Amino acid sequence: MGVVLKLESVTKEYPGVLALDKMNLEVHEGEVHALMGENGAGKSTLIKVVSGAIKPNGGKITYLGNDYEFMTPALSKKLGIGVIYQDFNLVPELSVAENIFLGQKLTTGLTINRKLMNQKAKELMENFGIDIDVTAEVKSLTVAYQQLVEIAKTISSDVKVLIMDEPSAPLTNREIEAMFKMIEKLKKQGIAIIYISHRMEEIFRIADRITVMRDGKYVGTKLISETDNADLIKMMVGRNLDEQFPQVEKTIGDVVLKVEHLSTPTLLKDINFEVRSGEILGLAGLVGAGRTETARAIFGADPKSEGTVSIKGKATNIRKPKDAIGEGVALIPEDRKKHGVLLDMSIRDNVSFICIKNISKAGFVNRKKDVELSEKYIKELSIKTPTKEQLAKNLSGGNQQKVVLAKSLASDSDIIIFDEPTRGIDVGAKKEIYVLMNELAAKGMAIIMISSEMPELLGMSDRIVVMHEGEVMGEMDKADATQEKILELASGMK
Repeated sequence: MGVVLKLESVTKEYPGVLALDKMNLEVHEGEVHALMGENGAGKSTLIKVVSGAIKPNGGKITYLGNDYEFMTPALSKKLGIGVIYQDFNLVPELSVAENIFLGQKLTTGLTINRKLMNQKAKELMENFGIDIDVTAEVKSLTVAYQQLVEIAKTISSDVKVLIMDEPSAPLTNREIEAMFKMIEKLKKQGIAIIYISHRMEEIFRIADRITVMRDGKYVGTKLISETDNADLIKMMVGRNLDEQFPQVEKTIGDVVLKVEHLSTPTLLKDINFEVRSGEILGLAGLVGAGRTETARAIFGADPKSEGTVSIKGKATNIRKPKDAIGEGVALIPEDRKKHGVLLDMSIRDNVSFICIKNISKAGFVNRKKDVELSEKYIKELSIKTPTKEQLAKNLSGGNQQKVVLAKSLASDSDIIIFDEPTRGIDVGAKKEIYVLMNELAAKGMAIIMISSEMPELLGMSDRIVVMHEGEVMGEMDKADATQEKILELASGMK
């Protein structure tokens, strides 16, 4: 297989940050080349250099034998480089076909040939075994189908290199399999795929080679047959992670949160469970089971139709998030960008946002306490940033997640609900989150952890409650929990 894309000594420097430090990458025709590294390693910057979104300070890009100092978005697209980012680039009000061929000329005279456009879109989808109404508006589709439309849109314009940034994040296991089949067909067509993911099982399933980055630098490239989990983790973090789910000595105490007969107008039906101090309660279930909806109802983000939420033996009247925060409940949401982090504010402002009253007197913020608070959590959570004044939108996804966590911890909550706490976070940062969760539990905090990752549920939970279509199907202690039991209950079988 010939070399399609080659980067040599590519460097990108921002004020105070060397994002890429003489980075090298070589991608072959018809291969899946995994790009791995911790959050902040420089993967996103590298993608933007290849796609022309940013201009490097030095180095050389070679594409199909031709050398370039830098790319532009128009040149990158013209050369056949396509990028699928974590955030979709679709127009919700347009149809599937219209989104796929947006910006392409499918006209008869001056009029768009919608019949031809729909026919070509249907043929493209059928080629990949996707059964979808191409005339349907994109906003009517599930997130998974929107992801597949995003892929189809990108490859519809003669792509030779396809970059996929965490493409499986919104997908269920079944939908991931459909995407993998799509990738296999693209490989057979000679398309080179740069695949970015933190999910090790995916990398070993579909990648041919792996390049690892650390701190903006090239660490090495290996054939998938030449490496394993432990080796990759050591390359990524520069050290061994001997215990993936570290444990601490802790005492599980009295019930601090009790949910009784909780129902919502749309999904939840008679939800009952309790959480004790010092306990990590795992909430398991398939997509659509109602786990996030349960968290939002407890937190007052969604209305309840029935039921009570009691904290430390006292029934509460939580109607909005402000009430929940006042009762000592914090929610770390699944979608950090929409509901968690304040992207256009600094790390310092994010951390103090919820607890501003606690560091203020007579209407004035105590600047010393404000600074100390942000510096404390930057250090404790190992947030990679040149300064506490860095805007949250300029942080990597994993570091944004840490800022959301810092906001919740700064509010002095006794109960924290983690909704997919490590989604999109690298293995090194995952362990840091796990250690922190255990330390919080050891201090007597009660934790609810919603997770779609089976190893995470089994490794971190003291007890697991399993949901299916808005109902609790059962619960089990850590000692009794197995993947088979959880999946059986999650599928609706009691």
